[in-house]
Amino acid sequence: MPKATPTASATNRPALRRNQACRPCRKRKLKCDAARPHCGTCVKQWQSLISVPAPPDYAHPVEPQCIYDPVDGLALAPDTNPLEKIRLLEEEVSKLKIQLQEQRNNGPPGLSQQPLHRLSQLRPGSASSSSNLESGNQTTSSVQTPSFPYQKDHIIPGHVHDSDPRNNSNSPEFYEVRHKSSTDTILEIIHSGWNPDLPERSVLEHYIDVFFKCDPCGPRILHRPSFLAAVRLDPRDSSFPHSAILHAICASASRWSSRNVATLPDGTRRDEFAEFHASKTRQYIDSTMATGQDIFPVVQACILLAWYFYQEGRWVEIWIFAGFQTRVAIPLRLNYPGTFSTHNTTSPGGYLPPPKDLRDLESRRRTWWTTIIFDRIVSVGGWIHAIDERDIGTELPLRGEDFDSEQLMPSNPQDMCTEDVFTTHLPKYTDSFLLLIKAIMMFGRVTDFNVRGNLRAPTAPSKFQDPFELPGFADLDRLVYSDFLENLPSMFKMTSANELPGNHGSVDTDLYMVHIIPHAATITLHNPYLDLTDLNRLSTSRCINAARAILSAYFKLSETSLDISRLHPFVAICWYLAAVVQVQVCKHFIEIGDEAREDQVWGEINVLRQAMINYGARSPIGTRQEKLLQGLMREIVRLTSQKQPLEVGLPLYPFSHTTLFATPTLPENAQMAPLPNPSTSHSMEFILPPGW
Repeated sequence: MPKATPTASATNRPALRRNQACRPCRKRKLKCDAARPHCGTCVKQWQSLISVPAPPDYAHPVEPQCIYDPVDGLALAPDTNPLEKIRLLEEEVSKLKIQLQEQRNNGPPGLSQQPLHRLSQLRPGSASSSSNLESGNQTTSSVQTPSFPYQKDHIIPGHVHDSDPRNNSNSPEFYEVRHKSSTDTILEIIHSGWNPDLPERSVLEHYIDVFFKCDPCGPRILHRPSFLAAVRLDPRDSSFPHSAILHAICASASRWSSRNVATLPDGTRRDEFAEFHASKTRQYIDSTMATGQDIFPVVQACILLAWYFYQEGRWVEIWIFAGFQTRVAIPLRLNYPGTFSTHNTTSPGGYLPPPKDLRDLESRRRTWWTTIIFDRIVSVGGWIHAIDERDIGTELPLRGEDFDSEQLMPSNPQDMCTEDVFTTHLPKYTDSFLLLIKAIMMFGRVTDFNVRGNLRAPTAPSKFQDPFELPGFADLDRLVYSDFLENLPSMFKMTSANELPGNHGSVDTDLYMVHIIPHAATITLHNPYLDLTDLNRLSTSRCINAARAILSAYFKLSETSLDISRLHPFVAICWYLAAVVQVQVCKHFIEIGDEAREDQVWGEINVLRQAMINYGARSPIGTRQEKLLQGLMREIVRLTSQKQPLEVGLPLYPFSHTTLFATPTLPENAQMAPLPNPSTSHSMEFILPPGW
């Protein structure tokens, strides 16, 4: 059969150059007219495709799938393969870096017209982050082309209200605004030496402000006045904060400011902004582990990141970081008096030189003590501590007001070897944070006692044995149950039954923790010996009274306008321990058939559960602890005669000091369940689960 004669248009059409045809036509070996945006062949195939109804659960493409290779010198088409786009842009970035470096080495500072012209063609946010780690206090460094991983939308921070920084009209939620031009943004970063992985300066300052106002853990180790002043310096200045610390602050502050957060069913949060800055902090930590460079600020960044992981309930990372930062702090000699030692001059004395001034000395002390209390907090379930109390020679820190004002004060005369350190509080060296350190260290002694007592024991402690016959038990019980709280200075006590710790109507969240941690320590110490069949047993009354005290403190806190998520995350563990005791009491009431008191205890359990859930709205550790508690409640949920036991609750609103909860133990109209009556039924045995 003779071939068809080509038309005039086809005959006159010039032949296409190599790779000028679109990719689909080349792949299928079809003729292509290279028409833009879609060639004729692809248009015909698309029209044929959409002429037939799409099968179920399938949608036809809205336009022909016609893709062209990028042409040198032209911008990439929006439908170009993203991986190809990234590769080309990375090559462009590398070339520009080389040209900038050559110009810095061979001529006066400044940019040639060609690199500037090519830089102006790059869009912020399109290139992947390929810059190397650089020290925040490095005076000179190679200029890095910005990756802008989270600069696609600039943000305008709002103001933070002391009560709830997100749920009010002055919330620091974010609002999208237009970009600066690409050229202006890149040139500004190049000339300023700003780390391109950080948010722009105004946004970073907002995160720092939120961090100091809202974070209950990390800001202790930083001298706020000098830190805020240093952030405003030129990034090349040696006093500018280290980038690792700034990344860790961004990750921590995102808990209070970020809007793009997804919460998974297990309570895990996914915040891309926080994950990015956490990964950047990790990179600095890894680099310092290999080189030892900038070790102290990176250790501080590690501490901030560890507290962020703790508030997120990421247990594996928590335990790894707790061990890492305590191990690193030892070669730095932070555990010595004055955070420096000249002993053993024949052996390495650590990386750090003597402190430069009072601020440096106090920063080291606070870094050390924050590391130690973190180690104690993550070990409350029975883990051995990374640092023994006998190996801590560092003095306790100064008061926060003296640290911030840099007032010349002699070092705190108290350390962990001081006699009666938990019952003697010197007025000039006492504030709520120092009392919090002592309370947590006291809890650490309970953990040490339990761990060392069970380390070589063939079986778990029996509830029928008398724990007061164990060496040291009676002294420790007296300390956590009465001596610590009774010997608090009068200004740090609750002067009336209805008063929360604080001044001028505000709640001091550190002091609030000081008042409930001893009760949590009492439960941890006595819970293995709790026997509800014997009311004369001291461990039984100790546990129940401690659980009541924690619950009462929550009732009084609920009367205020304070957002409970502003509390220290350790509060969720204290609520959990109180709820554990109440679960055992509830099981006892079920077994003896006392439905009235069982109903009351269900209400108390669910109040504590709701407290954890509410706290979990901001810090997933609350959700994790509530899920853990539900696992312990399976048996009583199965045994109870209540139709909906998980919905039985005490009324919490409206509150009044003179009506619902008039005393710290027995509210007026909703009394707590009294101690159970003796019974021959067996009580529920409970051992703290792994991790707590």
